[in-house]
Amino acid sequence: MSAANDRRSAGQNWVEIIGRKSLDAFAAAFTEDAVLEASVLRDPVKGPSGIRSVFSATAVMYETIAFTHETTQGSKTYLEWEGKALGGLTAAGVTVLTRNAIGKIESVRLMHRPLPMVLAFSAELARRLEGILDPEPLSHSE
Repeated sequence: MSAANDRRSAGQNWVEIIGRKSLDAFAAAFTEDAVLEASVLRDPVKGPSGIRSVFSATAVMYETIAFTHETTQGSKTYLEWEGKALGGLTAAGVTVLTRNAIGKIESVRLMHRPLPMVLAFSAELARRLEGILDPEPLSHSE
């Protein structure tokens, strides 16, 4: 991490990473085998390209989002957040980032709540990513 990154909050650093314009710039923050697990996904999404596709789709699904609490303990960063999504539904959750020994993100775990928002968000995310990602992580069927 650079000195500039050290002055920003963990949430600001995360927002900067997910807002990076190119896949190469985004992928530079992750290990090659990074995994995204989320309550709005049936199965994990693997690799920086897939993870970026998910965050690109979700970025336009939120009207507002703000980090309310942040902490880092060892290799894990915990970001609690709340906002509005999909036309005003209340959204809240926790993002857990796990970094390897050299600081690259190897795991993103994203828990959303409340359940009605999770179900609506998951369905809309699957619709937006149809044809972009392997449909398995997005499937709503057994």
